[in-house]
Amino acid sequence: MRTSIATVSLSGSLTEKLTAASRAGFDGVEIFENDLLASPLTPEEIRARCADLGLSIDLYQPMRDIEAVPVEEFARNLRRARHKFELMRRLGADTVLVCSSVHPLAVDDDALAADHLRQLADSAEEFGIRVAYEALAWGRHVNTYGHAWRIVEAADHPALGTCLDSFHILSRGSDPKGVADIPGEKIFYLQLADAPLLAMDVLQWSRHYRCFPGQGGFDVAGLVRNVLDTGYDGPLSLEVFNDVFRQAEAGPTAVDAHRSLLVLQETVGVATPPAPVVPTGVAFAELVTPDAEPVAAVLGALGFARTARHRTKPVDLWRQGEARILVNTSGAARRTGTGLAAIGLESPDPAGAARRAEALLAPVLPRRRAAEDAPLDAVAAPDGTELFFCATDRPELPDWRDDFADDTGVSHGTEGTRGSHGTGGFHGTGGSHGTGVHRIDHLALTQPWHHFDEAALFHRSVLGLHAQESVDVADPYGLMRSRAVTNADGSVRIALGVGAAPTDDTVHAQHIALATSDVVAAARRFREAGGRLLPIPANYYDDLAARHEFADGELETYRDLGILYDRDAHGEFRHCYTMTVGRVFFELVQRDGYRGYGAQNAPVRLAAQHTARAVIGG
Repeated sequence: MRTSIATVSLSGSLTEKLTAASRAGFDGVEIFENDLLASPLTPEEIRARCADLGLSIDLYQPMRDIEAVPVEEFARNLRRARHKFELMRRLGADTVLVCSSVHPLAVDDDALAADHLRQLADSAEEFGIRVAYEALAWGRHVNTYGHAWRIVEAADHPALGTCLDSFHILSRGSDPKGVADIPGEKIFYLQLADAPLLAMDVLQWSRHYRCFPGQGGFDVAGLVRNVLDTGYDGPLSLEVFNDVFRQAEAGPTAVDAHRSLLVLQETVGVATPPAPVVPTGVAFAELVTPDAEPVAAVLGALGFARTARHRTKPVDLWRQGEARILVNTSGAARRTGTGLAAIGLESPDPAGAARRAEALLAPVLPRRRAAEDAPLDAVAAPDGTELFFCATDRPELPDWRDDFADDTGVSHGTEGTRGSHGTGGFHGTGGSHGTGVHRIDHLALTQPWHHFDEAALFHRSVLGLHAQESVDVADPYGLMRSRAVTNADGSVRIALGVGAAPTDDTVHAQHIALATSDVVAAARRFREAGGRLLPIPANYYDDLAARHEFADGELETYRDLGILYDRDAHGEFRHCYTMTVGRVFFELVQRDGYRGYGAQNAPVRLAAQHTARAVIGG
């Protein structure tokens, strides 16, 4: 189907918005009146610019407070409308959006409203223009799509139809099944927006919190199915009012917007992009750093060993059990500092995963590689993290580890014997059996403040991961939002977060959580090897003692090592953190049936990190 976007959904000048929409792959745009009024271009120049960009102008909007008003007011409205119709003819737009009236003098009289809209349509028809009447959720007398349709039906004019808007319909809890009563040819336009489920004034909800389909809590797909069943063949168009989008760069926002419509079309069965290829594990996490020594010290204390070096690049492979960390000291690292730059995802079909990503507008990354390097497909996530699709230990496919050789020049081989997974529970013995890291439990990527919703949609749609509910976590300087995406068995877990404020250093923090079957022994070994664990305030353990009962000596051990504790309906969770190196820190986790990420403890961890950073800075 054709896709369109309202210019009000993007930031910047009208020219910037049109360029962004075209580059993202949209077929058309809705011109928001304020964008035209503020543009130095004439309507003819805007029309030519859209044509050059391959964009149709599908709608001009909005026209407000037209119907069911006193005679003198309606006369002024018709005069105003004819000026706008002439402008639209110059612009090349053939459909105008008319919102149900919120005028204080508007009366509750459907017959009068129908008569006024019929006269408006008569005037519009002279200019070759159609009128799409929409019920605002906060309309003075007309605020449901069914009521708007009854007025349009009564007016009975060929140039008058209705516009359906998913926000106005779903925010009021209206049943979209009633759309079946509207003939498809009388649905002149379909506007789409999602939104988080909030209990607030509907006008403020609409003006500030709309988002793209798939990023909120509305059943937008269900509504679209009902509309398509009527025979509607117009565009799917996005009209999203959002404070974040208005401040974010237009280009990436437009790509995110178009991706949401591609996924929506797949959901309702009108498009068939390549099927999702869900990752089955984490092959590696790659750190970039200008100085390998601090990172190597932490990894060594955690029990990792440097096992190989890339044949052609300054990249070392560190390994423990099935957990693999790449340490990259290339020139890019010197510019950006220490950070988590890339994730290798095990994929049952790397090529298929790349095709899916490209079809959903994920930028495919060019790779500089020597002729003998493994041909890995990689795409960029919204925050810039590189995602590689890997096939480790799959003889029929290229193995990324073939790019690495040990100090003698020998290839990676079998990587030795994998570590023991242990038996779980509280041990505290410090012994060697089952105390090491055996895999990467999860990765936490704190997003730029304007990419949070985009990141959740990206990981869900492009990678086929399941998005869990978003949670808010108290930070000493505000709130952090977090949302995890996982595969079915939890072998891939990525926690997406957004910091308390755009200028807060925590926005840039990332971490790698390492699974161990005995976190006490692992923490002791780390500390004895010279590693520094994040100190946790004593008050936390006083509260822990009040909330839970522990074995003799258990709580004292946790207090000594800075281990935090949580439990859910499925089991227990013990975890602790290293101090931060650059923008990265590590977490040691012991999961005994537990399915969460320790959100209960996150405020304490964040406060402790702020304190530690202040002490180091002082």
